[in-house]
Amino acid sequence: MDSENADESAVLDTLDKQIIHGLVTDARIPFARLGGILGVSEQTVARRYRSLRRRGMIHVAGQMNTVPLGRTRWILRIRTAPNRAVALAEALARLPDVSWVSLLANGFEVTCVCRPRSAERQEELLLRMIPRAGQVLELTVHEVMRQFPFAEEWPRYSDLLTAAQLRELGPRPPMWEPRGPEKSVELSRADEVMLAILGRDGRASYAQIAAATGWSASRVARRMSELVESGVLYFDLDFALERMGYVTRAWIWMRMRPGDLETVGRAVATHPEVAYVAATTGTANLMAAVVCNDTAHLYRYVTDSLGALPEINDVQVLSALRMFKQSQTLLDDRKVGVVP
Repeated sequence: MDSENADESAVLDTLDKQIIHGLVTDARIPFARLGGILGVSEQTVARRYRSLRRRGMIHVAGQMNTVPLGRTRWILRIRTAPNRAVALAEALARLPDVSWVSLLANGFEVTCVCRPRSAERQEELLLRMIPRAGQVLELTVHEVMRQFPFAEEWPRYSDLLTAAQLRELGPRPPMWEPRGPEKSVELSRADEVMLAILGRDGRASYAQIAAATGWSASRVARRMSELVESGVLYFDLDFALERMGYVTRAWIWMRMRPGDLETVGRAVATHPEVAYVAATTGTANLMAAVVCNDTAHLYRYVTDSLGALPEINDVQVLSALRMFKQSQTLLDDRKVGVVP
């Protein structure tokens, strides 16, 4: 049986990657079930998972999709003075409804994703708080019209499992379309408590959530399933990308004819380097976040993969000089850290 020291000696071995794929597919999968699929014990899976968290390699979080609540998602491009960019990015990263905060390599643009929970919060963020910040020189706001789904979520380790293991694991729940469910979703105070706990730890136990909400464990499980089914709640993983060997990240903005947008968006979603791709409003109508091993890899991706799509008329590549926050976790240069 592998030892705790063996877990610490390698960045990610095959079993680590298989466990990560299981968590990407089902973030709350019982360790006993995942161990049975992978042919190891429940204790081995639990130990490996604890090691991955302790080393800052992964963070499992429950995320809120605000679209079923009647809200939209925005991508913000903020131009600032170079000597004030870090302070602005750090301030944005501390906001709970702002994610994917990065300082781009041109040194004076901060990009982030904004998911306000209410119309009042949206107005506060987009019309008052951010535009009036002393560091902001120019603000460009792009609405996300459609997020294109992946056949397999990044980092795409499915080839490390057998066909039988993949069938037993099952597919990842489908991504909700931007229109959301037909019936609006109302959140209670207890729902908010549960969502806050899951944001800190997506694998928090039903008993832990029950103690905080006053519900029974069975009611917690039932309500969690309802929110997942409605599209309000989904589970995601953040990764310490540099420690996994991916040192180059970039935001790529593309333009094409409106009639080609769906075709190109679906094509880009099949590229292994792409972690996120969405159709947006604004002068560029498609945006992709890519993860590459190095700058040479990024160059090959732009020239070979994007270059093979003749429908793309224009490409702007902006490398991320530094990431300050992923979907739910604040970052330093070495690991992911849970937002307090």
